[in-house]
Amino acid sequence: MQKPKVGIIFTGGTISMSIDKRIGAAIPSLSSEEIMSLVTNIDRYADTESFNLCQCPGPHMDPAKMFELRNLTIELLERNDITGVVILHGTDTLEETAYLMDLTIKSPKPVVITGAMRNSSELGYDGPSNLAGAVCTVISSESRNRGVLVVLNNEVNGANEVTKTNTVSLDTFKSLKFGPLGVIDNDEVIYYRDILYRQFINVDHCEERVDLIKAVAGMNSDFLKFSVDQGAKGIVLEAMGRGNVPPGMLEGIHYAIEHKVIVTLTSRCPIGRVYDSYGYEGGGKTLSTMGVIFCGDLPGQKLRMKLMLALAKTDNPLEVKKILLGSQNKYRIDIL
Repeated sequence: MQKPKVGIIFTGGTISMSIDKRIGAAIPSLSSEEIMSLVTNIDRYADTESFNLCQCPGPHMDPAKMFELRNLTIELLERNDITGVVILHGTDTLEETAYLMDLTIKSPKPVVITGAMRNSSELGYDGPSNLAGAVCTVISSESRNRGVLVVLNNEVNGANEVTKTNTVSLDTFKSLKFGPLGVIDNDEVIYYRDILYRQFINVDHCEERVDLIKAVAGMNSDFLKFSVDQGAKGIVLEAMGRGNVPPGMLEGIHYAIEHKVIVTLTSRCPIGRVYDSYGYEGGGKTLSTMGVIFCGDLPGQKLRMKLMLALAKTDNPLEVKKILLGSQNKYRIDIL
């Protein structure tokens, strides 16, 4: 019986690092061959073909590199001999890359992104285990039509739901709202539930001039005005609570909208959606009346990625709003 074939793309991250004794800190050092050699018995389950895109720490990953990764992934998915693709990635920006790819790849074949929280010099290096779990996920027929998945610590999460929650824990990636899609047990993926919704945005680039601004007590409009004056095409506000800001920010929000900058809003709270419940100065009702787009429960970093993709298609506020909110009430919407 022919084994499935998995394309494995290496981009760097902690999974490729070890401690440099000269500086006493982790740096990229392991080759793809060295990492693969640490995953024992994987050849019993699948054939693999490796591709080296880059050796970037997570914070070095940017939208241009994400699209380069996305394009290589699509090339592999279009090959008849490839069952699916595993991507090794730094965890600091992993959820942003995963979400961008989930929104811009339309294929039934599974794409799984993984990484490591401990480098290869540390006790309990989790890289080989996470890579093995990612391969097991890709080769499962149950993983088809689920979009981009994130696999670490033997848990499977959807790219549109997962977020990094802890700076050091091995189980840092969690879907806070509903829990994981499934787990890996005895080298087999067991799914508990389906993806609630997915969305496809048909673009091959993004508008990078989108800023993320977090609301804090007593904040004024300086950052908002600076963002507009520096050429931002979109702004994501991480508002307080249900979707409210200090009154000192209202002038800047009005300034942005007046200058045709799309202003979107989510909450700085990790769970719960924004809603225009409050009518006081700076409350959500004030903001929605001004034209701020309320964007459900997406965390700020993901909303920024989605707004960047939406602005690559259109700068019409109504069309942007349609793209941003299109997946909230339906299982799948194709934006063509």
